[in-house]
Amino acid sequence: MCGIVGYIGNKEAYPIIINGLKRLEYRGYDSAGFIVNAEKFVSEKTKGKVSDLEAKAAKDTIPTATFGMGHTRWATHGVPNDKNSHPHLSNSGKLAIVHNGIIENYQPIKQRLLQEGYVFHSDTDTEVLINFIEYIKNKKQLPLEEAVRYALNEVVGAYAIAVMEEANPSKMVVARLGSPLVIGIGENEFYIASDASPFIEYTQNALYLEDGEMATIELNKDIQVRKIHNNEGVDPTIQELKLSIDAIEKGGYEHFMLKEIFEQPASIQDTMRGRLLEDGTTKISGINNNLKQFLNADRIIIAACGTSWHAGLVGEYLFEELTRIPVEVEYASEFRYRNPVINSSDIVMAISQSGETADTLAALKLAKERGAFIYGICNVVGSSIARLTDSGTYTHAGPEIGVASTKAFTTQLTVLTLLALHLGHKKGTIDHDTYKRLCKELAHIPDLVAKTLEMNKDKVIEIARAYKDVSNCIYLGRGYNYPVALEGALKLKEISYIHAEGYPAAEMKHGPIALIDENMPVVFLAPSRGHYEKVVSNAQEIKARKGKIIAVVTEHDTQMSALADHVLEIPEVEEVFSPILSVIPLQLLSYHIATMRGCNVDQPRNLAKSVTVE
Repeated sequence: MCGIVGYIGNKEAYPIIINGLKRLEYRGYDSAGFIVNAEKFVSEKTKGKVSDLEAKAAKDTIPTATFGMGHTRWATHGVPNDKNSHPHLSNSGKLAIVHNGIIENYQPIKQRLLQEGYVFHSDTDTEVLINFIEYIKNKKQLPLEEAVRYALNEVVGAYAIAVMEEANPSKMVVARLGSPLVIGIGENEFYIASDASPFIEYTQNALYLEDGEMATIELNKDIQVRKIHNNEGVDPTIQELKLSIDAIEKGGYEHFMLKEIFEQPASIQDTMRGRLLEDGTTKISGINNNLKQFLNADRIIIAACGTSWHAGLVGEYLFEELTRIPVEVEYASEFRYRNPVINSSDIVMAISQSGETADTLAALKLAKERGAFIYGICNVVGSSIARLTDSGTYTHAGPEIGVASTKAFTTQLTVLTLLALHLGHKKGTIDHDTYKRLCKELAHIPDLVAKTLEMNKDKVIEIARAYKDVSNCIYLGRGYNYPVALEGALKLKEISYIHAEGYPAAEMKHGPIALIDENMPVVFLAPSRGHYEKVVSNAQEIKARKGKIIAVVTEHDTQMSALADHVLEIPEVEEVFSPILSVIPLQLLSYHIATMRGCNVDQPRNLAKSVTVE
């Protein structure tokens, strides 16, 4: 969702804010704006990207100011336009706010303020909030931080906010509930951001606000952290960040997405490091420290959204085959709305790249209330899911800036594979020889991913050129590769805006085959291990109806290759590992089709990296 950045210190604020917004633009790019305080507020905002804001600001003289904040927006309340862009000012012009989230009860508050004579210039819930803060501040004659706290205790919803007062430029009040906010602590200076990327070159010291906390940040003073609901003081915990500046730069690639596709051998290796040992065994502390819960689990429920949900579907195959524990994979967005049956003997596993996905967090909170053991799989250290869960495993994919997930997906698959192998061995549901053999092969997966990239990097461009102008596409797979078909279709939809759907290959005959003609490309996942003969049979049905076939096959394949119009290859691998390889050509295909269509692959329309509102 939206990106927030702020600065209080002795450096010039504007360049820090603009550069910070560029790094946070993956969170939303419908509009952007900034405000600095140089004895008085000076603000600029615009519909469009941060580059549009920068161009608009260049026409004006930005005063030198050492205090300010900025915002890049993913629109929720109010269409993307200049007036709905952040920051928003109060009616007096003396208070300013940037906000990520949704204030659900903004309408009754707005009606109350209208009766008090307040005027509104936008359609946003955010403008309502800043005027509500001002109303309380004036009515009760409170300092800014107290007015913010009073207001937040009356609003319903999710938020991360930063508030400034023109008359007190060296102070900023921030708060969070359901949306991330981190404070960077430098030498007599402070940075505010939705994640640490805007300030990583300035300081490695960071304070992550917990849900329901607010902080008063003031130059030459210690940070004051308090609970919003009762004003109880909180002893802040400062973390040392491990993020490097190189990890958030393109490194010579045209797009972050392409960089992240080619980072997968390294990110998978990083994910396995310390967990897949040199002696061909696994070590998973998240399971070992809670072995009783896992050995006695009656069921595993996986909750996730989007690409992470597809990873969960692969996890279902892995856990049921290797551990013999029944698995249910749930859309986190629907899970809590059907009054699900959750027992204390269940393990509820959440998968989220950001660790901040609102729907997944809500599902976890429900499961925790009902006594289930909560396990998290996420990429961002210190994220909300990481803090909420009883135990978990980080993916160590490194920062993923491209909105469409690539390395996040394959590292999630890697973690799920490690967990299933480790638990299966502990339970005795796979024999020792099978366990050692699979561990040995898993160790080679980074090299096989690198080989897959090399085998397909040129071929995929030719295929992309042939199909870049199609309107529809179907992806088909069976077994472990059915979720890969779903993921391949999602990638194409997300970044090229071509309608695509994934199906189990055998379901083709139950309706979708009616769509097949000479203009319909069909992508088959057909590795040699698994349900190969069945998939070949399904492909023959498509061929008989003049459909165009793009097949992902094991290298040296002959049968499926003879049917296909185009072939992409992966190295031979055990079926349980095949999704990690078979998704790679589909990522490349989507990328090249999107670039040939002139789409912004890193910032596809209407999407944001982290969905922190329901």
